[in-house]
Amino acid sequence: MNTTGNGHDLHARHRAVLPDWLALYYAEPIEITHGEGRYVWDASGKRYLDFFGGILTTMTAHALPEVTKAVTEQAGRILHSSTLYLNRPMVELAERVAHLSGIPDARVFFTTSGTEANDTALLLATAYRRTNQILAMRNSYHGRSFSTVSITGNRAWTPTTLSPLQTLYVHGAVRSRGPYAHLTDARFIEACVADLEDLLGHTGDVAALIAEPIQGVGGFTSPPDGLYAAFREVLARHGALWIADEVQTGWGRTGEHFWGWQAHAASGPPDILTFAKGIGNGMSIGGVVARAEVMNCLTANSISTFGGSPITMAAGLANLSYLLEHDLQGNARRVGGLLIERLRAIGAGVACVREVRGRGLMIGIDLVKPGTDEPHPEAAAAVLEAAREGGLLIGKGGGHHTTALRIAPPLSLTVAEAEEGAAILERALRSV
Repeated sequence: MNTTGNGHDLHARHRAVLPDWLALYYAEPIEITHGEGRYVWDASGKRYLDFFGGILTTMTAHALPEVTKAVTEQAGRILHSSTLYLNRPMVELAERVAHLSGIPDARVFFTTSGTEANDTALLLATAYRRTNQILAMRNSYHGRSFSTVSITGNRAWTPTTLSPLQTLYVHGAVRSRGPYAHLTDARFIEACVADLEDLLGHTGDVAALIAEPIQGVGGFTSPPDGLYAAFREVLARHGALWIADEVQTGWGRTGEHFWGWQAHAASGPPDILTFAKGIGNGMSIGGVVARAEVMNCLTANSISTFGGSPITMAAGLANLSYLLEHDLQGNARRVGGLLIERLRAIGAGVACVREVRGRGLMIGIDLVKPGTDEPHPEAAAAVLEAAREGGLLIGKGGGHHTTALRIAPPLSLTVAEAEEGAAILERALRSV
């Protein structure tokens, strides 16, 4: 296969053989060839500070020696066997994840992605409750499969209205917009709970509520702490389950907690927890944790050909060990706290910045047309380009308009790198 040629050639080849709906960043897309620590390089040799980590997936660092060594050693033994055989790395990682989840008598099922993890959670919840009615949050995103797009409340990521599920959408995941935005946190929660109570009073049995503690694709929006605990009390009265989608919030990224659900911990852990992305540091790992009663409710046989692969499990074990031994959650809290305050100070002087939000190393910058509350997708696109030109990779997201910048560096980010990224971002914002 020809591997030579410039970026224009590769872009043309990409467009010739891959779907039109497969999005690419930048007017002139870049090919990332290698990385180290918090930096990556493109095919032209330009270096970038990575503030997006392949969509929050490179959680610890690029080319982390501990993970590379674990993958190499496992690859030298065996790459694959499937779940039909005992798999020591899978059992060992499941033991650690079950313990860390906080779910009593937990069982773990590994998948290859967050989409597949959420799809499995929906299967468990609907089978356990014997109903296909699901509650989801407005502005949410849960994956690209047929079932997960049908519970995604973000219109920009929902290509079809056909669905195997009946989905009803609940208010509360976006604090600073909508009919309750003017309320205090306590009154906001009261209003959202009343809305949920009213909704449940007009529908049949509900299988579960699925919610991201902090919405990822939605632009790193979140409710006041305690909302999902209040929701959980209502759901429990109706027998419905709570699914916490921790694909982007898990493993200490928010700094204050290891899981996003712990900000709403008054009612205890969720019934089902889904995870993916960061645990593999780039390897394809997803999974579901549920108490045994829920996980074991399926009566048909099932396997996973690639879920729990020995090589991905080896990577996950090494990555998780590094994260815990180096207190990367604490680093996310400390460095993330400094970064968000620095970005808020920058945003105060830029007319198109409406809000800087988030916690830990999960930060969103909401952009609007100056002097209005109107979304400004053109500004978001322009800042993305200007940041890349300045040597910084960031993401974007938001509701029905892509108007929020998403910042989620590897959790080993240093204070100096945080300041470097903030300075580049300040220049990019001011250029727009």
